[in-house]
Amino acid sequence: MTIAMVRRFLAVSLICVAFGSGIARAEEEAAAPFDADLQRLAEILGTLHYLRGICGTNEGQKWRSEMQALVDAETPSGERRTRMIAAFNRGYNGFQQTYRTCTPAANVAIRRYLEEGSKISRNLTARYAN
Repeated sequence: MTIAMVRRFLAVSLICVAFGSGIARAEEEAAAPFDADLQRLAEILGTLHYLRGICGTNEGQKWRSEMQALVDAETPSGERRTRMIAAFNRGYNGFQQTYRTCTPAANVAIRRYLEEGSKISRNLTARYAN
């Protein structure tokens, strides 16, 4: 794992910590202002879970575990939880239909999704963390 990948991983982990450390939630299950970003991050995690697996990174359940940590930190219920999980599955299934083996294009996609996920994590942390 490269230093850049470790930084990206830490950024995703940081967002999980930020959400778990005290972002105010509405009593009702109304959409939070950052839900679209969370759903996109969930979709990226699903994509990485699939693509990193076929590209032989030997990370096992790492990206699925990151998704679980994100859900645990945010503790959504009802429709919000359903949307987050659906986004993860959409990312996974979308690339499962496109890539059967690791290709140079898959590696480019991995790199781009790691960068996008890191950017989303940084932005969410900067805007909503205490």
